[in-house]
Amino acid sequence: MDILIYFVVFSKPVKITTKEVRSVVEVLDDIIDEYKENKPKEKRDWRTYEQRLSRRIRTAIRSLEPLIEDAISELKISRGETRGTKPKLLLKQKVELLLMKHLFAKSNREMSSMLVVFSLLSDIDVSYKTVERLYSDEQVFLVLLNIHALLLMKKGVERPDCSGDGTGYSLTIKKHYATEAQKLKDKRNEEPTKKKKKPGKIGRYIFSFRLMDLDTRMYIGYGTSHQSEKEAFLKAMEMATDVGIGSIRLDRYYALQTYVEFIERLFGKDVLIYVIPKKNATIKGPLKWKKILHDFVNETVGYLGEYYKRNQSESGFSEDKRRFGWKIPQRREDRVDTCNFCTSLWHNMFWMGRN
Repeated sequence: MDILIYFVVFSKPVKITTKEVRSVVEVLDDIIDEYKENKPKEKRDWRTYEQRLSRRIRTAIRSLEPLIEDAISELKISRGETRGTKPKLLLKQKVELLLMKHLFAKSNREMSSMLVVFSLLSDIDVSYKTVERLYSDEQVFLVLLNIHALLLMKKGVERPDCSGDGTGYSLTIKKHYATEAQKLKDKRNEEPTKKKKKPGKIGRYIFSFRLMDLDTRMYIGYGTSHQSEKEAFLKAMEMATDVGIGSIRLDRYYALQTYVEFIERLFGKDVLIYVIPKKNATIKGPLKWKKILHDFVNETVGYLGEYYKRNQSESGFSEDKRRFGWKIPQRREDRVDTCNFCTSLWHNMFWMGRN
């Protein structure tokens, strides 16, 4: 027996059933095909695009030093243990070196050697181990967090309309994330019983999740995990609470009542959520979930128009991987996280100069 649910939308009584939701989901592929055919394709002016890209890159490089100085000025550092070897690098130099190393996509040894060239302009000469330790330096990571906050503040990002998506990075050049992820999915389909992962064992790739502001195309939150995309998602959402979210678009993996309740708890009842219901979706759940299903069933084309704005997240991942590669050359969990964060920061700096 199908359950009929009544609730109030815009002060008018509205009804929706599980049968209605599933009937739309069944023909969704046809609706999407028609939607894509009727949507006009935007043509890119490559000359204008190259000019804008060049301007954004120049703005990012010129803004790097002032951003680092402002970020460091926000820190209050208490001096504890003073014994031991005096650091060769100032905190500002550490942050600059880490970000420039990430931009050039060089290994620790290569970057250490290249500092001989940079020493023509400065007196920095350190070993590759010093470069490696930057990824686990707490003060450096705090400066990176401050740079992230300053970038969003300068662009006036507050309760933005967002898109969220996950991807993966390989930890070894012999294993490509997309290939390995597909093999894992196939293996799970063949073997219903899931074997527990041995504690302390590091996988060959990591999961990354990022939340993007659709207006500025800047990331407002990111998360990294060796275990699952869900864990990376939760970290990214927690980070995004600093600026809030007005609306969010997520893929079908998050089309569950539990995720809707989680997002509502973090960002308030006014947040708009766009997800595509699964084939077995039901109307049982919180009022926000029922409102999502109502809009999906009764305003399908308009709903898809909002939902597919999340394509910008895929575009952002493509941009990042073309610039920084699909491999993270770190293994320790904290250093992998810092490396992933550097990618997000450079992405935001490159979009800071957008008009």
